[in-house]
Amino acid sequence: MALLMRNACRALSQTTQKSAIRNLSCSAVLHLQETVVEQEGKTKCTLIPGDGVGPELVVSVQQVFKAANVPVEFEPYFLSEVNPTLSAPLEQVSNSIARNRVCLKGILATPDHSHTGELETLNMKLRKSLDLYSNVVHVKSLPGVKSRHSNVDCVIIREQTEGEYSALEHESVHGVVECLKIVTATKSQRIAKFAFDYAVRNNRKKVTCVHKANIMKLGDGLFLKSCQEIAKLYPRIDFETMIVDNCTMQIVSNPHQFDVMVTPNLYGNIVDNIASGLVGGAGVVAGASYSAECVVFEPGARHTYSEAVGKNVANPTAMILCGVKLLNHINMKRYATQIREALNRVLNDGKILTKDLGGQSSTSEFTQAIISSLR
Repeated sequence: MALLMRNACRALSQTTQKSAIRNLSCSAVLHLQETVVEQEGKTKCTLIPGDGVGPELVVSVQQVFKAANVPVEFEPYFLSEVNPTLSAPLEQVSNSIARNRVCLKGILATPDHSHTGELETLNMKLRKSLDLYSNVVHVKSLPGVKSRHSNVDCVIIREQTEGEYSALEHESVHGVVECLKIVTATKSQRIAKFAFDYAVRNNRKKVTCVHKANIMKLGDGLFLKSCQEIAKLYPRIDFETMIVDNCTMQIVSNPHQFDVMVTPNLYGNIVDNIASGLVGGAGVVAGASYSAECVVFEPGARHTYSEAVGKNVANPTAMILCGVKLLNHINMKRYATQIREALNRVLNDGKILTKDLGGQSSTSEFTQAIISSLR
């Protein structure tokens, strides 16, 4: 930065410099500083293309970032259970994410390992190694994307390190399988606090705890009790509770009643997918998984869309929105806004859309339209 400023100074006379600085507005100075800082070096982020159409969608993000001159350098690692011979070691990938603290990730496919006795998926192992305890999916209506409901805007916050996803199952006798659902006060309180803190930071007014404590009185009862205890610390945020089966009906009939939802692991996974369907499907919703130290940005509805591999038909919107969220997170808001507005213009125009949005355009054509809109 100092070198760039010295070079700029040499181009101006002493008098001209003083005059120019006096005439610079505060916003212009900040913009100049931001530009200089961004030019000094690129921010390194871990990149996991994922399975299915993930690698194709990641290419779209890279092309848009390149066209926008985004100063991000990706550190790519192929991680996969369905192609284990090509996969990088999990420890190497998790170390990269821990070091860079930011990751862009495609969806990982989960093969059937029941015959091998392996119950913990690669996704679960990655979350466990980094303690990615909170998954956040912002479900928001997009311009130009037709759906039954308009102006949907809710956030689903899911605890994703315990619950039914504990990989603790066994066949006690032939034909009888026992599955253990783990719920702890510590992790339930942690995700509840995350949800209320998120609501405060983002000017949200209400938090809804989704549960099934009427049937699972101890397990979900503990989750519900933990949320109720944390809610008392945030008197300015409205708090309500809702049984999960009622929640699924309510969200498809009147999604506008929801603001921030906090859920255990399995329920969050289900509600994420239902809510994504309300605003256009799996191809248009971004998500992120947080630990105390790092964040992994990935599509909100976790489908690999393997049947579309190589056909150039997948919708890259969700992955591009993940890239936008990543840029906002690392304080490159100008680039994030530029890309988001270009995407919105293409969606609003409605001339170049992928098949899931009612169009006939390919992945590459849609991506190129966004790049053209950038310019």
